Formats: sequence, C-alpha cells, structure tokens
Amino acid sequence: MSFEWPWQYNFPPFFTLQPNADTRQKQLAAWCSLALSYCRHHKLYTLDVMEAQESPVFNNKKIERKLSMEAIQVVFEQLSKKGNLEWLDKNKSRCLVMWRRPEEWGKLIYQWISKNGMVNSVFTLYELANGDDTEGEEFHSLEEWMLLRSLQALQTDGKAEIITMDDGKGVKFF
Repeated sequence: MSFEWPWQYNFPPFFTLQPNADTRQKQLAAWCSLALSYCRHHKLYTLDVMEAQESPVFNNKKIERKLSMEAIQVVFEQLSKKGNLEWLDKNKSRCLVMWRRPEEWGKLIYQWISKNGMVNSVFTLYELANGDDTEGEEFHSLEEWMLLRSLQALQTDGKAEIITMDDGKGVKFF
C-alpha cells in the first residue's frame, strides 16, 4: 500500500512558512500530521535532521519545492511540544519520533494480551515485538526503546512488571 499524500503537499506555498499567525498554526498542524503519518506508514522511529530535508516528506520533487531547514526545525519543535518527538542530542540533530505515544502502544499491547487470554503470562521483549504470535499486530517489530517505554507505562498502571531474565528483559502481565 503506497503512502497517500495530503492535498497541501502539491500546493507550493505549503513549503514556505506563512507569516500570518492563524495560517501558520494551521500549516504547522498539517506538517505535523504529514510527518507523523509518513513515519507511521514507513514505521520510522528515528530521524536525522540533516537528512530530513532530502526526505520525500519535506522535499516534493514533482513540484520542485522543499521545506527549509529552519522550517523543518519549527515543525520538529512543534512535534516536541505535542509529545511526539524527543531529541537524542543537545545539538538537536537526531530525534525519536513517536507517531503513537508509549501509553497508546501499551494500551494496544495490553488489549492483545487480554484478548488472547495471556494475562499472568511472561514474555521476553523479543517474543512480544518479534514473535510469531504477534505477527500482524501493529506493535510487531516495535523498536525496543519504544517497547520498553510502553511496558513502563503499563507497569505504572499496575498492568505489567518488567523483569530481568538471564538473556535480557522480559515482562509479566497482570
């Protein structure tokens, strides 16, 4: 299934930050939505700011327009304020993209655990994210850092406990 671009993507002014505050706010909301949708579709969890400008998200070769580095930074800052992006370094050159927050992933995982009668079961992180049983689930192939944050959210809610096992980490669901 190919990614479906929003109508604004083929509208040249979309690639220039608008001076009017109301228009800019709507434009930034559209850019945030586009970036998150694109990352979700391609299962991207980390972005490099320097590479972002050449990424199809911010560079529409068909209309020969791309978002400036400054504008990309503004979009990333907006995503950060919304809790969808976290910087990996002080220079703000690489970031984690959370198109679904840890609490949301945790909820999905717990729904799957409950639906399949696996409450009170223990899983390794590998089994949970990459096992045959989770094939076809949205959280299948979830990167370990996000899986851990999701399980920590469940642990805070008293629905799981992260445990250390001989060969790494695991989780018990309640």
